[in-house]
Amino acid sequence: MQADVNIPLAVGALLSFVAALLHLGIIAGGPAWYRFFGAGERFARAAAQGRWYPTVVTLGIATVLFAWSAYALAGAGVVHGLPFVKVALAAITTVYLVRGVAFAPLVLAKGRTLTPFVVWSATLVELNVIERVQS
Repeated sequence: MQADVNIPLAVGALLSFVAALLHLGIIAGGPAWYRFFGAGERFARAAAQGRWYPTVVTLGIATVLFAWSAYALAGAGVVHGLPFVKVALAAITTVYLVRGVAFAPLVLAKGRTLTPFVVWSATLVELNVIERVQS
């Protein structure tokens, strides 16, 4: 890496990349992984029945996370040539911030319990936001 790489954005890129890989792992892991990672019983049952939409939705999320990782690398100065980097990073940070702050209260509002997944995923999202804001 170059000396002028923005380390917080590079860490944010790594976190988004790992999240994308986890989504691919969920597809490979099947219904048990959908349940463990909090996708819901409906998705887990659909995956067990061989339906297409859990895979398509999860692939879509992974694709978005890979793109967000690329934009973080562009903001960090590692990748060049992506359009609207500043606007994209602001939008991505906003999505992560809303996800990190609102996810646990939404789970509680639906009458569900806070599982370790809910707590850890919200915490990791907030760490990603902190990394991006620091840059």
